[in-house]
Amino acid sequence: MFPFPHLTELGSSWTHVLLALGAGLILPSVVDPTNNRHRAALMGISFLLALRYVWWRGTETLAPAGWTIDMLASWSLFALEMLALIGSISAFTIMSRIRLRSEEADAHEAWWGEQEPRVAILIATYNEELEILERTIVGARSLRHRNKEVLVLDDSRRDWLRDYCAEQGVRYMRRPDNKGSKAGNINHCLDRLAEDPVPPDFVAVLDADFVPHRGFISRSLALFHDPKVALVQTPQHFFNADPIQHNLGISRSYPDEQRFFFDYMQPSRDAWGIAICCGTSSICRWSALREMGGFPTESVTEDFLLTLALQERGWKTVYLAEPLTEGLAPEGLKEYVTQRARWCLGLMQIARSKYGPLAKNNLRLRDRWSVIDSVFFWMTSFPFRVAVVVYPLLYWFFNVIVVNATLTDVISYFGVYFVWSFMAQRTLMPGMFVPVLHDTSQLIGALPISRAAFTGLFRPKGHPFSVTAKGGDRTKVIVQWEMMAPFLVLLILTLLGLTLGIFVDRFAFNDAGDGKWVVIFWTIYNVFVLLMTILACVELPRRERHIADLPDRGILVTDGDIRRQWISSLTMEEARLRGKIYPIGTTGLLRLRDVGDVPVEVIAQTVDGNRVRLTPTPQQREALLVRFYAEGAAPGTGRAQLAGLLAGLGRRLSFSDRR
Repeated sequence: MFPFPHLTELGSSWTHVLLALGAGLILPSVVDPTNNRHRAALMGISFLLALRYVWWRGTETLAPAGWTIDMLASWSLFALEMLALIGSISAFTIMSRIRLRSEEADAHEAWWGEQEPRVAILIATYNEELEILERTIVGARSLRHRNKEVLVLDDSRRDWLRDYCAEQGVRYMRRPDNKGSKAGNINHCLDRLAEDPVPPDFVAVLDADFVPHRGFISRSLALFHDPKVALVQTPQHFFNADPIQHNLGISRSYPDEQRFFFDYMQPSRDAWGIAICCGTSSICRWSALREMGGFPTESVTEDFLLTLALQERGWKTVYLAEPLTEGLAPEGLKEYVTQRARWCLGLMQIARSKYGPLAKNNLRLRDRWSVIDSVFFWMTSFPFRVAVVVYPLLYWFFNVIVVNATLTDVISYFGVYFVWSFMAQRTLMPGMFVPVLHDTSQLIGALPISRAAFTGLFRPKGHPFSVTAKGGDRTKVIVQWEMMAPFLVLLILTLLGLTLGIFVDRFAFNDAGDGKWVVIFWTIYNVFVLLMTILACVELPRRERHIADLPDRGILVTDGDIRRQWISSLTMEEARLRGKIYPIGTTGLLRLRDVGDVPVEVIAQTVDGNRVRLTPTPQQREALLVRFYAEGAAPGTGRAQLAGLLAGLGRRLSFSDRR
């Protein structure tokens, strides 16, 4: 019903793509990702191919000028695409450099001499449960740095938390109001610390759900050897899967959504001198904070604004790319999207503030670029993602051609640009981008984030701080129908349009030639993205999980019997043991490394051992918390693993994923 493209031209186009693919495959063997000249070369080629693609799109694929639906649709999509591409080119430029500071931290370890600097560790809390706060407080108390004070800043004025802090020997603070939200809470504490006989030299900030590793303070302080450094930011890692990882069943084979920013973008930003504060997991010099009067409160993202305020005064923010804290990722899809919409809103407030890129201030050109880059990301990426799903429907239902291109040209121009960019990113950021899943993570929050972007830009004031909810009952399947509805409608329309367009003669343009193949491929790709997005809206039950990469060993002591057992699963309440099978109800002691002899009771038999219930003492419970959260390497996975992805998605699609 529609002609095939000319085979000779098609073969020539695929040759271009294969050349880009072949060159990309040898990149890992010749490119050093830490060499800035190598990085600049890769990103420079991506930039040139992007310009080639832009020229083709602007000169050969647009509808003729005139007040027609074709022109409005074609040119509006082109405008959205070009704005998103400007953001990509800005990201290419940032990614052309990288700076890793671990060797610098090694070289300047304990630069202060015999007298450790005094560090105040601020834990800002609003309405979190004790289970969440407990691990953060215990982790902060367990830091190896001795000259420290842990302070819990309670913006909910809870007496039970005051009493718990007294039991733990940490300082508790509350204030009479909630003015300024989190930033105001921290500023109130800074004012009280200024009244102490000996104020701190440095201030560390932790969110209520972030646990520091034991070396967090000492490693971060090493970078303050430079007297111009005001703030050291460290990455955020998460001990639980984010909602997309969890709901798609790929938490073990696909990195969380924040890995790209913290593992790759922040070190690149640091190389340009534009690393940003991300709130939690950061340490700031006391004198710098007092000089500027504390945290700025003009934005709901006070951390990024703090960076700009420091930069304007000549201070530096640097980044230490080491896993020194781990926290709780949003457990629910609504919380996940709400958090990102807040980040977007806050950035737009910054763009309109006195620290904005067009305002009269003392910011450097690179600092202004830093804000502009973030504005382009939030304002273009998400609206464009929605447009990519919606615009093919104009062809199927209204015979509107938004991209008037042959399949050969699409392969030659877009295909080469996409393949090279993907291979370059694969070389510099291995396992970060899986096309359908990357688009799913953007599409799922695209509508509220786009709304937040334009609301913040045109009406920046008067928006309350939206706290990311934590904890709660996560034991049931929850279908987020409200979030799913627009994607379900789009999927139905996409499938209907595709079916009618292929099988019903004259439903869509038959004279579109081989360009119809472009729309078909585009539409089929959207079907997969929409399916994944809808599947991610079905929230699966969660349970606490702490499983090492390799099973650990323990000793089970029962009446008259001592056995070594493999520990394949260990939480605060339960353990799964592999070894001798004991009767249900058997009691004994489980000897755990760095914890001691924990009383246990067998509660179930398995094919290769038992499940036991733990009843640790308060001291053992704290030791377990330290073991789970404050020691070891980064939790989770840092790169996508194809076999695991396919297996996880297969189980999820077959509804056989048992968590």
